[in-house]
Amino acid sequence: MAWGLLGVSAFSFTVPFTRVAVGSLSPLFIGSARAAVAALLAAAALAVTRQRLPNGRQWARLAVVAGGVVVGFPLLTSYALTTAPASHGAVVIALLPAATAVLAVVRGKERPPRSFWVMAGIGAVAALAFASLQGGGFGRLHWSDLLLFGAVLAAAAGYAEGGLLARELGSWQTVSWALVLAAPLMFALTVVSLTQQAQVGTAKEWAAFAYLAVVSMFLGFFAWYRGLAIGPMAQVSQVQLVQPVLTILWAALLLGEELTWPTVLGGLAVLGCAGVAVRIRLDRTT
Repeated sequence: MAWGLLGVSAFSFTVPFTRVAVGSLSPLFIGSARAAVAALLAAAALAVTRQRLPNGRQWARLAVVAGGVVVGFPLLTSYALTTAPASHGAVVIALLPAATAVLAVVRGKERPPRSFWVMAGIGAVAALAFASLQGGGFGRLHWSDLLLFGAVLAAAAGYAEGGLLARELGSWQTVSWALVLAAPLMFALTVVSLTQQAQVGTAKEWAAFAYLAVVSMFLGFFAWYRGLAIGPMAQVSQVQLVQPVLTILWAALLLGEELTWPTVLGGLAVLGCAGVAVRIRLDRTT
C-alpha cells in the first residue's frame, strides 16, 4: 500500500503539469518526447544493471503495457488537456481505479459478485453524466472527454498487464522494457512534432515537461508497479482513489482553478462508485 501511495502521489501531478506544458508546447511533442526522454533513462538503467532480455511472450505483454501507459495515456491526455481544465480531467480519470480492477478481473480470470459489475457500471455512468453536464448538457460531450475516456481505458490495460508482468520481470524493469519497446515510435513522433512547429516554451512549461518525462513516465512507475506486484492488485488499486482528489487540489493550488460544486460533487460521485466497486472485489477475494 505504501509503494502504491508513493506512485499515486507522483502521478497526481501529471494532469496539472500537462495542462501547464500545453500552454506553448504542442501536445504531440509532450506526449511523445516525454516517453522518448524516459526511454533513454530506461535504456541506460537496463544496460548498467545488465538485465536479461524478456522472452517472446513477455515481449507481447510488454506491447500491451507500452500501448497503454507509454503511448496511449500520454498522447490522449496531452491532446485532451489543450482545452479541458485539469480539475475536469481529474474527475473523468477518477474512473481509472474501477477500470483497472475490471481489467484485472478479466486478465486474472476471477469471478467477482454481480454487485461489483453494477457499481463499476454506475461509476462509468456518473463520470459520463459529469462530463456531459460540464460540456453543456447530455449529448454534447466535448472531444476532449472522449480522449480522456480513451486514456482511462489505455492506462487501465497497461496497469493491469504491467502489474502481472512486474511479478516476473520486476517493477522498474517492466516499465523500462516497455519504454524501450515503444522508443522507435515515440522518437519518430517527436521528430514529426519538431518539424511541424518549433517548441518554444517558458521555464515553467519546460520544468513541467521535465517532471512528466522523468517522474510521471519513469520513476513513478517504479513504486506503482512495485505495489501492484506485491499486491493483490485490487487492494493496491484502492490507493489510486486518492489520485483525482490530489490532482484537483494541485490544480487549485498551482493553476488557480476554481473548485466548483459540479466538480466537487462529480468527483465524489465517481470516487464513491469506484471505491465501492473495488471494495466489493476485495471482500470476495480475501
